[in-house]
Amino acid sequence: MARDPMDPKGLIYESYRIEGITEPECRSVFLDWALSLPAGQEVQGAIAEMIGRYGTDHPAHPMTQVLSEGTASAGPARRRGGWRSRPRGSEGQS
Repeated sequence: MARDPMDPKGLIYESYRIEGITEPECRSVFLDWALSLPAGQEVQGAIAEMIGRYGTDHPAHPMTQVLSEGTASAGPARRRGGWRSRPRGSEGQS
């Protein structure tokens, strides 16, 4: 079997084959899968690819639920905090 660049360890593929896998187990698999994606791989695209491959045939599977939640919560990375988020006083103002 050739290596799949979207699922390099075959984790998503195998999760759909495990009978009785639970949602918490799928969350753990999902995290491991997301961390194993190649550098530069856009996560939203990879999640959409996995849902397209497996989710349509297995809509009630817990991994489909976890992947769907991943599309809703994984947004573009952005900075939070820093000097711009701190309240500014009237110091230095005339």
